[in-house]
Amino acid sequence: MNLPSVFIFNWVFLLALIPVAFFWLRRAYRILVKRDYSEVALKKGLPPVDPQRYAPFELVINLLGGAVLVLVLVAVLGFQALASEDWIAIAGVTLWLKLLASFALSRQAHGLGLPNKKS
Repeated sequence: MNLPSVFIFNWVFLLALIPVAFFWLRRAYRILVKRDYSEVALKKGLPPVDPQRYAPFELVINLLGGAVLVLVLVAVLGFQALASEDWIAIAGVTLWLKLLASFALSRQAHGLGLPNKKS
């Protein structure tokens, strides 16, 4: 194992968490404060028919994901409180859970089946 390349990869991954956390927290801010529902439960770039109905769920998903990533960044960069394996595991699980939860919400909001074609 080449140790310097692992070290560089860890730093790149850690620094990549900053824009991801910012993006998720910005989406939560837009939903909570600005009442902008244009990015709620998107499927193929389009919001559902009633995005306000799914906004609280999207808010919680983005807020929790962003908050966990910010806590990981503060713990690693500020306090050096987490070992490399620990913060990578926490960040990785958070990324995957947020993506899967947002995907599930968008499918729930748009329906799981094929669209009905009326002729």
